[in-house]
Amino acid sequence: DELVARVCATALTDWIGRRRGQEYLMACGTAVELPRDSRLQGQEWLAIAEVSRVGQRALIRLAAPLSEETAHDIADGLMSESTEATWTKGRVSATKVRRLGAIELARTPVRPTREEGARAVAHALRTEGLEAVIGWNESVESLRRRLVLLRHEQGDPWPAVDLESLAREADHWLGPELAALAEGGSRHRIDLTAALRRLLPWPEAARLDELVPERLEVPTGSRIRLEYPADPGDRVVLAVKLQECFGLLQTPRLVNGRVPVLMHLLSPAGRPLAVTDDLASFWTNAYAQVRAENRGRYSKHPWPEDPLTAPPRRGTTRSGR
Repeated sequence: DELVARVCATALTDWIGRRRGQEYLMACGTAVELPRDSRLQGQEWLAIAEVSRVGQRALIRLAAPLSEETAHDIADGLMSESTEATWTKGRVSATKVRRLGAIELARTPVRPTREEGARAVAHALRTEGLEAVIGWNESVESLRRRLVLLRHEQGDPWPAVDLESLAREADHWLGPELAALAEGGSRHRIDLTAALRRLLPWPEAARLDELVPERLEVPTGSRIRLEYPADPGDRVVLAVKLQECFGLLQTPRLVNGRVPVLMHLLSPAGRPLAVTDDLASFWTNAYAQVRAENRGRYSKHPWPEDPLTAPPRRGTTRSGR
């Protein structure tokens, strides 16, 4: 058997096979099977001399058992080592793989080089997308949506920040962070909001909070967070208790007055009472009805007849807040 195996393996080195589950993988990359009644069942290595196709199966017709040492010796020219760097669980990891042709012999964890890590990150960005690789949070999404609205309303020089554009320009605005990831750093250490701000044009960036503020101050002094839509064609919403808006005559507007805010006026319990982008009309035409329907239900809170001159309130009438 050993002599036959040596002759066969030398003649057909690409057909040296190693057991992989219920089949054998040959050095050339083809998977083949032994007949169920073969005396060679269970052998780890085979020198294969003849294979035939039976339906969808490739069956070994002639082979001899081969020792691993002999296989390595004869197929020395097919030996190779390579490092495979991949993006897994939020960071780059790398494995050194030793192969005999297509047959994997050993895998050893190693530290990736910067170049290997960079290729792994770039591949993950292409195949998995920006959010899956870098992660996303409420803060960076809020900033992105504000910039989306600015781009929609004013165009250049405000950058395109849809997810496809951000992925395409990742080297520009995420350069240092991608380099850190390529060297094995964790994505959880990335300050994405600070990175995204690198795209802001200068000197226009100084007006960002004026044009599309994160929060708006209402008459009580409360600073309420604005809800910016994912689609710039939808409305920007300010959800605020109605009593905090007493004395606010005009609907707040963004982007130099071009975008009216949609007001969600809430009850003291935080339930919606009215939705409007025309506060002046609401106070004049709809407030009286809202007052009549709710003053009994929320009797501890102020419901003045004239909301334009009444002091705004965060709390109850008695609290004076």
